[in-house]
Amino acid sequence: MTALIVLILAAVIILALAQVVKRARRGSSCCGEHEETIRKKPVKERNKSHYPYTLMLSVGGMTCDNCARRVENALNALEGVWADVQIGTRQAVVRCKEKPDERLIRDVVRQAGYVVLDIE
Repeated sequence: MTALIVLILAAVIILALAQVVKRARRGSSCCGEHEETIRKKPVKERNKSHYPYTLMLSVGGMTCDNCARRVENALNALEGVWADVQIGTRQAVVRCKEKPDERLIRDVVRQAGYVVLDIE
């Protein structure tokens, strides 16, 4: 009976350690348990002179680097947009080749799971 209890405790400890190692490798995220780090999607054209319009967004709901990457990737998926999102300031610099549609930008950020608090 004692041997069975020891085996069960050993199994529980091994499973707990496996979870700790898994989290350490993948990173802990506020956006979901055991979520992989989100990669930035590259912007093809990075010449600032080709983006005559610039907006500064204050974004609510971002709490980690993955949140910032989600917003940045969503904005960068728009045609003619180059966004840079900083989690520290919770702001996004959005450069546009054409006059920006603020409603569209708000919708894209909302669809990513966040909210635009202010646009300058």
